[in-house]
Amino acid sequence: MLEATDYIAIQNLIHSYPKRLDAGDLTGVGKLFVNAAVYFEGEDAPVRNDPAEITRRFSEFLQLYNGVPRTRHVVVNLMIDPVSPDRVEASSTVVVFQQTPALPLQPIITGDYQDVFERVSGVWRFAERHISNDLYGNLSAHGRFAIGPRADDATAGEP
Repeated sequence: MLEATDYIAIQNLIHSYPKRLDAGDLTGVGKLFVNAAVYFEGEDAPVRNDPAEITRRFSEFLQLYNGVPRTRHVVVNLMIDPVSPDRVEASSTVVVFQQTPALPLQPIITGDYQDVFERVSGVWRFAERHISNDLYGNLSAHGRFAIGPRADDATAGEP
């Protein structure tokens, strides 16, 4: 049985990711996954226990404005499911908003995080993170290269 303090510690880990990312602390983002496998959508193999590689990927992708991506990641619909006293699975939804000098405040992408946490020596940490995205807006000011479906694919299947 998990205690309330366990749920708070896990929630704090989940929310420390967007806090660091939105602040431009990409090294801090990488450090969250020092003992974890991170699965990026569209890739077969995860990045395992390599915070420098996580930091590198975010650094190469994100467009920064005076050191920050000018985003707010809003994490909602958090579900935490204990698997054992020292292992938890969690799922959440993320909506990313961005405003730049050239673009108004707008939602730019939504997705899901599927996480596994483990408690080691009394401390909770990420063991896995699966990152997926499903709805795409204007990402032109967010990344240095395209992700998601091509613009002409966005209406595929519509009447």
